[in-house]
Amino acid sequence: MRVVSGICKGRPLKAVPGNTTRPTTDKVKEAIFNMIGPYFDGGIGLDLFAGSGGLGLEALSRGLEKVIFIDRDPKAIQIIYENIKACRLEDQTEVFRNDADRAVKALVKRGIGFDYIFMDPPYKKQHLISLMEKMDDQNMINDNGIVVCEHSFDVKLPHTVGRLGQIKYEQYGIIAVTIYSVLNGE
Repeated sequence: MRVVSGICKGRPLKAVPGNTTRPTTDKVKEAIFNMIGPYFDGGIGLDLFAGSGGLGLEALSRGLEKVIFIDRDPKAIQIIYENIKACRLEDQTEVFRNDADRAVKALVKRGIGFDYIFMDPPYKKQHLISLMEKMDDQNMINDNGIVVCEHSFDVKLPHTVGRLGQIKYEQYGIIAVTIYSVLNGE
């Protein structure tokens, strides 16, 4: 596992030990960023279910100005901190140990709007739709914001969730990626 492109290109990333976290492969990561970027001129990201932090770190390497990382696993939090330090991106990150629902509530209280949200939950415990509905209801997703959902290929997400409309769907073996954008004019 490594940073694929940008200012941290080639930097190796540690994986979370054990089998509770499934890191996004470099191939899928590259495909995701080719669909939504591939590079950014600023913006704020949220890496929910961050695991090793690979998606958020890739986004920072490609030009986001700040990313907030959330995971509930203490081992994942430790690895996220180590990967952030290895990439020298401490000044552009915040890391919180929390479950997704509580994290969303806390972020709403802070009034932060996100340009890019990455969600890669454990495949057996997905509640992507309800999380997107909450984030949309609470205006956490900025106009023109993008939500990237990585999920099992046998999970079919709806074409619209609130103000979010599906703009891309790709399958890579047993992994699928569904990308949403805030629909204009709504």
